[in-house]
Amino acid sequence: MAFGRSSRRKRPVEPVTLKILVAGGFGVGKTTLVGAVSEIRPLRTEERLSEAGRPVDDVEGVEAKSTTTVAMDFGRITLREDLVLYLFGTPGQDRFWFLWDELAQGSLGAVVLADTRRLEDSFAAIDYFERRGLPFTVAVNCFDDAARYPADAVRSALDLDPDVPLMMTDARDREAVKDVLVAVVEHAMVLSERRRRTVSI
Repeated sequence: MAFGRSSRRKRPVEPVTLKILVAGGFGVGKTTLVGAVSEIRPLRTEERLSEAGRPVDDVEGVEAKSTTTVAMDFGRITLREDLVLYLFGTPGQDRFWFLWDELAQGSLGAVVLADTRRLEDSFAAIDYFERRGLPFTVAVNCFDDAARYPADAVRSALDLDPDVPLMMTDARDREAVKDVLVAVVEHAMVLSERRRRTVSI
């Protein structure tokens, strides 16, 4: 009996799993971003903001925000049959930064989500990833009520290295977020190859 191509069983593909951090300031949209693309129900560790925390948590510019992430957000997205990303959203407030080292372990790269209304809140995340040598992409979350600035102006204000990708995005939009995640993976792969070549010389 002759077996045609249709009778052959496709061997299941074992996907590569990569860990990506989503970082940025308080209220910048990290939880929204993870939820927009996750194919599983996202794990969230949100608590309501209390009056006791208001002197500690700067809500200027995001006064309507009523909850905050106190540990992490977690989601998963399959970019291709052979590539799965695990997304870990970091807490934004200074008092939870001790968790970042734990979350950063084993990460391929990171998204630094920025808000032009509170651009200075991005500096801590950018400095953190630069110090660790972890590849990152800056994604400006274009809130409806936020002023629009050219990418070059934002890059200059953040004092980014020319190699760091900077994109405009909408953390609510699945396809826009997927573009950001693809950019992180590609940027990390390029840097990894560059470092490999440097070591081999």
